[in-house]
Amino acid sequence: MIDYQLFNTLEDRIRPVLFQKNYHYHLLCKSGTMSFIRTGKMHTMRSGDFLVWQTTRTLSDFNYSKDFDADLLLVSNPFLSKLNPEKDWAAIGYMFINANPLIHLDLDEMKILATDIREFRHRTSVSKSVFREDLAEEMVKALVYDIWNIYSREIVRCEINDTKSEHILRFLMLAQEYTPEQRDVSWYAEKLGITPKYLTEISKDITSRPAGDWIDNFAAQGIQKLLSDQRLTLSDIIEQLHFSQHPAFTRYVKRVLHTTPSAIQLAAQQVECPRLFR
Repeated sequence: MIDYQLFNTLEDRIRPVLFQKNYHYHLLCKSGTMSFIRTGKMHTMRSGDFLVWQTTRTLSDFNYSKDFDADLLLVSNPFLSKLNPEKDWAAIGYMFINANPLIHLDLDEMKILATDIREFRHRTSVSKSVFREDLAEEMVKALVYDIWNIYSREIVRCEINDTKSEHILRFLMLAQEYTPEQRDVSWYAEKLGITPKYLTEISKDITSRPAGDWIDNFAAQGIQKLLSDQRLTLSDIIEQLHFSQHPAFTRYVKRVLHTTPSAIQLAAQQVECPRLFR
């Protein structure tokens, strides 16, 4: 699976629905309209609107105007997980985007994202560049951070008003803080004063993912960073994360990261070498 792809709906004759189950979407509308239904509610995207939707959510009943012109950035979940900001409002950000898939950009924000996308297209079109892959990854990171920065103006004002959402918000913040050391749903449920079963139920209801999936997702990010730190041995990491034995740790890494600890460590070592000499 490719980590990221960039299309234009007119130039590439692409419709966003084609990739819905495989990628997180970031869609910048320049003209025309796109309507869709999400959780029973009709939304219409117009010029100057920006759309984010996640692989855990399904949109349906798409309709496009003939002049619908939008830039579409597709980012895989593993790659996007590496870019999530390590701040408390990242959890609030998920809740906000979940409730507000569309926001309208002002002229400055529109210019920032349009410039990011234009530069990404230009730089990645140079096929002979030795560092093309590294440059493309850094430019995707810049674009995603600009998106987060734009959303932050609304995220900081986001208010969570119902009890279930408050539980999930606190759970996501706790999971960000205490994984990968704490990987048990019951540990988080106890912190919230609810049962593990109820935490799993409301997580599925609000985020379309069970609580265990969120724990694994945050744990995967933490483990990836630890294994990429060449100052730490495998034994150091296993002890820090309270795994009983090496095989148990390897099984967990294979499940959440689909690779082995040694493969991640080797890849991190290779990153230290310039691509020119590989």
